[in-house]
Amino acid sequence: MIFDQDMKKVLFTREQIVERSKELGAQITNDYKENPPLLVALLRGSVPFLAELIQHIDLDIQYDFMDVQSYEGTESAGDIKIIKDLDTSIVGLDILLVEDIVDTGKTIKTVCETLLHKGANSVKIVTLLDKPSRRLVEINADYIGFEVGNEFVVGYGMDYNQRYRALPYIGVLKDELY
Repeated sequence: MIFDQDMKKVLFTREQIVERSKELGAQITNDYKENPPLLVALLRGSVPFLAELIQHIDLDIQYDFMDVQSYEGTESAGDIKIIKDLDTSIVGLDILLVEDIVDTGKTIKTVCETLLHKGANSVKIVTLLDKPSRRLVEINADYIGFEVGNEFVVGYGMDYNQRYRALPYIGVLKDELY
């Protein structure tokens, strides 16, 4: 790929991501077999993960999107903005929030609180990556693809200044590129 030369290392290959998505999909299918949730994906980073995950959930699911911004460069800005809200009423629904990475927890906690305030029955989190070493607020994902250390990752939807999202794997850029 065009950006492969920019990578210091690959953390998770496409094959690993697909395999883990199958496992998560089976677990979600089992947990929600009586009452399928509305999947709410956070734009833009979670879209590749959502696309993979829904192929492995054997339920009649629906999904919607929110656009929430909190990053500038490699750091969480702390100023969380909801750019696009849901198109679906969530009153009385169980929500499964789909995220690319849970980092400081600020964004995801605010989104969870917002969804509950809008009338959701429950909100659970499925994330492709979890970075607990950077957590600033108390929040835990219910379904986790992979845990990562304190490195800034790109690929499979995650970006550095809007670049590298389309990589079919998750990697770490060479230090000189930041």
